[in-house]
Amino acid sequence: MTKILIAAPLAAALVAKGYETLTPVQDAVLAEGVSGRDLLVSAQTGSGKTVAFGMAIADELLRGADKLLYADTPMALCIAPTRELALQVARELDWLYANTGAKIATCVGGMDYRTEKRALERGAHIVVGTPGRLRDHIERRSLDLSGLRACVLDEADEMLDLGFREDLEFILEKAPEDRRTLMFSATVPKAIAELAKNFQTNALRLQTAGDAKQHVDIEYRALNVSARDREHAIFNLLRFYEARTAIVFCKTRVAVNHLLARMGNRGFQVVALSGELSQQERTHALQALRDGRARVCIATDVAARGIDLPGLDLVIHADLPSNSETLLHRSGRTGRAGSKGVSALIVTQPEFRKAQRLLQGAKVVAEWAKAPSAEEVSAKDDMRLLEHPCLVQPVGEDADIAAIILERFGPEQAAAAFVRLWREGRSAPEELQDVSSSAAPAPRERAEFGDSVWYSISVGRAGRAEARWLLPKICDAGDITKNEIGAIRVQEEQTFVQIGKAVASKFGDGLDLEEGVTMLRLAGEPTMDRPERSPGKSFSKGAPRAPREDRPAYRDDKPAYKEAPARTARPTYRDEKPAFKDAPARAARAERSEKPAYTPKPSRFVDEDAPSSPPRKAYDPSQDGVVQSYGARDDAPRKPYAKRDGASKPYAKRDGTAKPYANRDETTAKPYAKKPFVKRAEGAEPFASRDGADKKPRWVGADKAAPKSVGFKSHGGAADRPARSAGFKTHGAEGRPAGGKYEGKPAGAKPYVKAAGPKSKPAATDTSKRFTPPRKAK
Repeated sequence: MTKILIAAPLAAALVAKGYETLTPVQDAVLAEGVSGRDLLVSAQTGSGKTVAFGMAIADELLRGADKLLYADTPMALCIAPTRELALQVARELDWLYANTGAKIATCVGGMDYRTEKRALERGAHIVVGTPGRLRDHIERRSLDLSGLRACVLDEADEMLDLGFREDLEFILEKAPEDRRTLMFSATVPKAIAELAKNFQTNALRLQTAGDAKQHVDIEYRALNVSARDREHAIFNLLRFYEARTAIVFCKTRVAVNHLLARMGNRGFQVVALSGELSQQERTHALQALRDGRARVCIATDVAARGIDLPGLDLVIHADLPSNSETLLHRSGRTGRAGSKGVSALIVTQPEFRKAQRLLQGAKVVAEWAKAPSAEEVSAKDDMRLLEHPCLVQPVGEDADIAAIILERFGPEQAAAAFVRLWREGRSAPEELQDVSSSAAPAPRERAEFGDSVWYSISVGRAGRAEARWLLPKICDAGDITKNEIGAIRVQEEQTFVQIGKAVASKFGDGLDLEEGVTMLRLAGEPTMDRPERSPGKSFSKGAPRAPREDRPAYRDDKPAYKEAPARTARPTYRDEKPAFKDAPARAARAERSEKPAYTPKPSRFVDEDAPSSPPRKAYDPSQDGVVQSYGARDDAPRKPYAKRDGASKPYAKRDGTAKPYANRDETTAKPYAKKPFVKRAEGAEPFASRDGADKKPRWVGADKAAPKSVGFKSHGGAADRPARSAGFKTHGAEGRPAGGKYEGKPAGAKPYVKAAGPKSKPAATDTSKRFTPPRKAK
């Protein structure tokens, strides 16, 4: 490895990492005359671009020193399109600049903003991030680019495709103009060239990917499958190669999730990478692939951009890429650093032509074959079983248990159990439908027609004759099949048809196919030379154009129009319309029948729980409100009216028996009647009985009545009775007089004061309590 233009700390790191030679892109950025210039580098994925631009910016960072001092502002800025690629670049630069003491900070979406801000405040020599998060830090003034010496745009074409153009322009405008700008891109489209023109100064274009050397370590295979066997072919591919790490590319997130579920059900150790995952989920997925906990990664094109997976041996294109560049980007995940890899395209019958165009555009040659069948996968498993290292390792400590197994079960049973255990940990291969293995269906070869007779038909191209129109007419006219008809050559004025000699007798010398179209037999083969083309206009590029003739001057006086023939007079308008012709009289209409009474249709929705309506009453004409006419009475005899002079009412009893509503003067008073007044006797107490007997009054006074609480424990009661309050007027106990009426304070008693005395006012010097100055007397 050449160390002439490599800084000493970086050269030591490369040697420690095991680098012996540099890749073409690394040699190109270290070539003589490149140092200090802006670069536009076109290099394929997996060519060592990260280490290349890490060595390229070393001169701007170190400036001849071996160690980097504290930096207030970043010296270098690396921009990547995705979070995974940014973190991968940071890891690569970390070991490359380990001997220089460089501090590397990352600013990517999905990470904690405060942690990134603290890392920038502590000082970072190199900042690696994504466009959106870097712009966010710049706008919040946590990232200062005033001291920037070098700026690197990795996968610049991908950043423009993802819509980061505005963010990139914002970041580059904030950087100093004297910085060094390096752009690395797999392709250099027009947008990249325009960006380089605006933000680079006299950039040097480096093309390091030769057409003949692209992906020489990758074996391309195009596998023909039926549309229904696409997923089964992917399963068999993974089982056939048993790669340490494999990646399957899909176009959409929906396809990624679907394939993830299918492969998980079949026992594959699989993870997914798509745009809908959080940063933590993506990090865990990549770490599982690096640790070996997962062996298959299903990803979209954007999510897998720039990801470096160690030991990636197999790339499967479950969905064909949209263009040749994407095909190279996908396949570039494998075959790195001199290792071999396989890139397999799953091609269905309608996708043959598209796959051919992709391979031709990428300038790679693929082997067309069928997908591995179930038998081929099983044979590959048996071969791996026989080559397993455990079969050739010394027995060692397992000799005792091995001897017991052989003694108890025998060698044949032990070997069969070993094979079954080997196959239990692997999913069974899938049966595939047999399809053609060629890149496209082979053209059908037409056999020689044999002896034939030519006929001419009296209609040609001028009469819009076509073979598909003539063929059924010829078959019907001669009662033959289309296999007995050879070539049909449509000419300008006629058409020549080749008929098999064995059936030519059915047509004779000629016949009519339809009215105006005749078919005649020819003596030999007709001449079907194309008519010569009329000579076209001669055009010589760059020949001077003949001068145009002067146009006539504009004339305002236009010629008068030719006199038109006079209009004939219109017929006068007649208001009276001609009478209609006599029409036959109409037959008389039949009389309309009486319409039935309206009956509402029953509802389609019947509520079974609703109460039924009561039945209607029968019609009663007397309830119609018709006023009855009062006419003269009939002459029937009636009871004469007699006046009652002082006689009792007709509703009273005439036998004198008392009724509740009758006069009670002569009857006994009822209990609920008003009692008569009886004068109280002299000296009798109030509320005494009417018979004069003594009766206890309702209230006899406090001195005669016993208290209500008599009988309780505190009032002379038994010891087990509860206590009641004592000392009140009605609760006087033995030996304690009842409370009397309040008569005021005794003479000479002090006024009421609290037991603790009045509260003292705080002093002004006491700062432990809030001081309130005393109010002034008014």
